[in-house]
Amino acid sequence: MSKEITVVEPKKVKLFVGEVVSDKMDKTVVVTLTRTIKHPVFGKVIRKSKKYKVHDPLQQAKIGDVVEFFEGRPVSKTKYMYLSRIVQKADADVMAKDSE
Repeated sequence: MSKEITVVEPKKVKLFVGEVVSDKMDKTVVVTLTRTIKHPVFGKVIRKSKKYKVHDPLQQAKIGDVVEFFEGRPVSKTKYMYLSRIVQKADADVMAKDSE
């Protein structure tokens, strides 16, 4: 009798990159994901954006940061995205203007 070994491959995770627009909630940041699409009839390039609530347990992302996040198990009614990493930190000048 030989035993069969099955290898389970991990599920591929699709990563999204967006900009943090709000960090006022506890362990949550709001990230805007902007994408460009071509209109199917007129051919004009259109920008579409959507806001996601992203779970940030360490509270390390701030307003203006560019972050990478992915979809996962729901944390709450509207929060099902998780912070992967901070791609680019916000400039100090931008953060000073936002706080005023």
